[in-house]
Amino acid sequence: MIQSYKQNPKLQEKYDAIIIGSGMGSLTAGAILAKEGQKILILERHYEPGGFTHTFRRKGYEWDVGIHYIGEVSRPNSVIKKLFDYITNGDLKWADMGEVYDRIIIGEKEYDLVKGVSNFKMKMLEYFPNEGKAIEAYVNHVFAANKASRKFYMAKALPNLVSSLVGGMMRKPYYKYSDRTTYEVLRSLTDNEDLIKVLTGQYGDYGMPPKQSSFAMHASVVRHYFSGGNFPVGGSSQIVKTIDPVIEKAGGTILVKAEVAEILIENNKVRGVKMMDGKQFLCDKVISGAGIFTTYNKMISSEIQAKHNFQSQLKKINPSVASTCLYIGLKGSPTELKLPKTNLWIYPGDVDHDTAIDRYLKDINEQFPMVYVSFPSAKDPDWTNRYPDRSTIDIITLVPYEIFERWKGTRWMKRGEDYNDLKEKIIQRLFEVLFKQLPHLRDQIDHYELSTPLTTQHFVNYEKGEIYGLDHTPDRFRQQFLKPRTPIKGLYLTGQDIVTAGVGAALFAGLITASAMTGKDFMKKVFEG
Repeated sequence: MIQSYKQNPKLQEKYDAIIIGSGMGSLTAGAILAKEGQKILILERHYEPGGFTHTFRRKGYEWDVGIHYIGEVSRPNSVIKKLFDYITNGDLKWADMGEVYDRIIIGEKEYDLVKGVSNFKMKMLEYFPNEGKAIEAYVNHVFAANKASRKFYMAKALPNLVSSLVGGMMRKPYYKYSDRTTYEVLRSLTDNEDLIKVLTGQYGDYGMPPKQSSFAMHASVVRHYFSGGNFPVGGSSQIVKTIDPVIEKAGGTILVKAEVAEILIENNKVRGVKMMDGKQFLCDKVISGAGIFTTYNKMISSEIQAKHNFQSQLKKINPSVASTCLYIGLKGSPTELKLPKTNLWIYPGDVDHDTAIDRYLKDINEQFPMVYVSFPSAKDPDWTNRYPDRSTIDIITLVPYEIFERWKGTRWMKRGEDYNDLKEKIIQRLFEVLFKQLPHLRDQIDHYELSTPLTTQHFVNYEKGEIYGLDHTPDRFRQQFLKPRTPIKGLYLTGQDIVTAGVGAALFAGLITASAMTGKDFMKKVFEG
């Protein structure tokens, strides 16, 4: 049954735009358009809005599903800080994680990533005293790639005719970085494989190891965190809570348990959406933040798919990696339990990142290629006000979707004993990784549960439980159909599929979708306040 995020919604007869999904891209586009006076209806199939920014509660605990840290919001004039302030009217607050935002643990060795570009370079030089030139060149490449990205993404918002005239020139400088893999670029700077392994120690933030990922994607993540990590005060649910009033003020609404069955299209023009229960909402503009695979495969008729050759486009891209997340609840405050704010990235010490993944995919009983540990309750200064004497930890690792595929179609929380046994084996292995780092927590666990790719599939509607939309290979950045406009009049795309992985990228995707739809330069408005 469709429900409002807020009680007693005032549903309109017709909306200026309907947005499918309530992830970061959708919320951003919705808020920007609402500030232009447009009535926006956001439809979310889950019972909680927010996509990967939503939270869930169980047994007296609360966990953030997708937000573990955000960069650049500590810099007052950064695009991300300005954009968050714009869509929340400045009501979303951030807590700094401190000097060390990420700790890369490779075998028995530890390397801290510290905030501030100069500090970062000095710390790396401490670990690798003979690699000063390579470290300097690496940072320069990161900044150059990000500078080139601005025009690349601006080109995505251009009208088709303008794009055909000047889009090529705007994209070309970025290809210098996006066409090469992360490993190719780093190997051109140094032959120190240990340094390369450390510098690529955040690859879990976009899901692809160095020999497969585009350097442009890597550079985007690294630059994002140079000014440190931050966490939303009050948890990531504050994102929806601070954006919703902006949408509501213009007469818009966020609905939950509202699954779209079909985008209604006549004569190649959008005229609304049809819900799973048969209800229709009419409009002449629809934005889908549900991901390009879900949008084209599930919400558009096969005749229209064939007319626009969508299937040949989809064959040029692949879903990103799937993951599993262990949500842990502990009795005791983060201070009492000595939980750090710093994220831990834990890797095998005997092989490089790509080899570790290859080994694991051949036999999932091999050592995990990557384990990420986050301590959200320690990062949020408001946590103890809401949950005194409680703490939480998230542990994430990559898993192939295929090992869970045989349970596809079974019901959430009722998938059977074999499924639960497989989960429990993974859980116990992840616990051992945690206890090796923080042995004093061994007897402190009060509650735990594991999400799998099928959980992601159930709640987010991604076909293979992927967490980062599309793979970020060099080829991905050459696909010019990954942009807001579609060949169907009035149908637009937003979210991480049209930019890159992560909340910050999806935030920016919402901005360029709103710009493409209206022809307005919202970047200028954002910086003017």
